[in-house]
Amino acid sequence: MRRSPGLRRLGRAGHLVIAWFITFAFVLPIYIALSSAFKSQEQILANPLGLPAPFTFDNILTALTRPDSLVVNGLLNSVLVTALSVVILIPLSSALSFWISERRPLLKGILLGVFALGLMVPPQVVLLPIVQLLHAIGLANSYPGLILSNVGGGYLSFAVFVYVGFLRSVPREVIEAARVDGASDLRIWWTVVLPLVRPATATVGIFLGLWVWNDFLNPLFILGPLQGQTITTGIYVALGGYSADYGQLFGIMFLAAIIPVVGYLVSQREFIHGLMSGASK
Repeated sequence: MRRSPGLRRLGRAGHLVIAWFITFAFVLPIYIALSSAFKSQEQILANPLGLPAPFTFDNILTALTRPDSLVVNGLLNSVLVTALSVVILIPLSSALSFWISERRPLLKGILLGVFALGLMVPPQVVLLPIVQLLHAIGLANSYPGLILSNVGGGYLSFAVFVYVGFLRSVPREVIEAARVDGASDLRIWWTVVLPLVRPATATVGIFLGLWVWNDFLNPLFILGPLQGQTITTGIYVALGGYSADYGQLFGIMFLAAIIPVVGYLVSQREFIHGLMSGASK
């Protein structure tokens, strides 16, 4: 039964209203956080939705010049932890994915099933065993222990699944030709496979970078409150239990968000290429 033109127009209008409502629900918190970073405490309390008038950088300057250097150290620690985690995860997961893709279908399916467990188990479930393991090997309350915990688990599993999917598009003739020329598997992975899966590398790097940067529980429990902070735990400490300096809080949030945004803008071309390649498959 065909609907009348009036009902079709009404349906399209309803879809448009729902789309605008969802867009507004997503954009509103971003707008409030961004505008509040450049407003005084009085402006935030008086008119949370208003534009910053007058425009001020006091919140950001106050956050950067805290006597305890909480924000500066937190940003530097987050950059260090995120960069080292991603730098280790990308070659490890890509090489492992290449090795898995070369196995027989039965063994390949079993290995991917094992890595799927890393995506199914919630990180909170394995947090306590990880902390206990790091205590046993002497890496508790340390940045190497935090980086090691990031390398394992769901991050590695996600990267392996992305790379294995992209490796299906790599022509077998290219790999076989390299083998005929006498190249080892390590050389094939480095000189042939990695350049061909560059969009996958950008996709994995952006997702893993954001997840490690925004992680809160692992730095809180592995580092401990007295050993050091990343920017996420720094926001938690800076907020305090009895004060509500919203201006400084939004200023710290702005500083915490600006680095991932810049990283995405730098690599967005490869990231979009990766998403389009995955969609075409």
